[in-house]
Amino acid sequence: MLHALDHAIVAVRDLAGAEKAFTALLGREPSWRGLHPEAGTANVLYRLRNTYLELLAAEGQGGAGALLSRHLEERGEGLVGLAFATEDVAAVRERWADRGLEPAPLAEGHGRERDTGAERRWRTAMLPAHRTRGLLVFAIEHRSPLETLPSAPLAAEATSAVDALDHVVVRSADPEAAIALYGDALGLRLALDRRFEEWGVRLLFFRVGGLTVEVASALGSADSALSGAPPLAKDLDALWGASWQVADVDAARERVAAAGFGVSEVRAGRKPGTRVCTVRDEPCGVATLLLQPARPSGPRGA
Repeated sequence: MLHALDHAIVAVRDLAGAEKAFTALLGREPSWRGLHPEAGTANVLYRLRNTYLELLAAEGQGGAGALLSRHLEERGEGLVGLAFATEDVAAVRERWADRGLEPAPLAEGHGRERDTGAERRWRTAMLPAHRTRGLLVFAIEHRSPLETLPSAPLAAEATSAVDALDHVVVRSADPEAAIALYGDALGLRLALDRRFEEWGVRLLFFRVGGLTVEVASALGSADSALSGAPPLAKDLDALWGASWQVADVDAARERVAAAGFGVSEVRAGRKPGTRVCTVRDEPCGVATLLLQPARPSGPRGA
């Protein structure tokens, strides 16, 4: 019943500064600059081919803004939530309730574009943090036409700009609990469950709507790929990073470096045929990878 990752949410303190950073990173201008007066928040959205990114900040008075401010004080900026798309959020909420996930009552959402006055409406079903291992997870049903949120306009050459989200990374100290949440409870397809001893990590890939929610758990080795990340409590997960698809990673690296980001050299990705580079200056606390997908194989004999 969840057919896509509708959007990923990044909590930020300075919305204007975050917009500047992500416009430079993505090579795209925002699709939307929104206000939520009742909630006490404001946002900037970038709609990509398969999802959209939300930069969310506290602004004004409201319960959501107060919660966001508290999160920023306790954990700082970074990826904070995942919203999954559905065409029937009431049915999703009912199913979640039947599974003992204790969803909150359905909530109506309303946003206004600060420059044009355009409006968008949606309905959500939120899961409590003690059921999501501390993450913000909810289902969303949009009540406005898709074209109300236009694609993020290019701010750079198309081949160097971000086209889509490839995957988001969740760090977890309890992979079995992650399987119970994302696979059993949310119904996402578990496409990979594999231990990579050479990297000191176990990876779970949950597929939804053409992208991946990747759960990474350290195997305990000193040279784990996660050894530089902050420690995790056993019962709390953490959203860590995002991998963005580009058509030409060499052009993307050159563009991002020219914008002032520290960036690694281009290298072969873990998936055969992919090429990647790491953005070392993690924008707003988001570990960031630029990824050029493997090129489709041509017909035999071509």
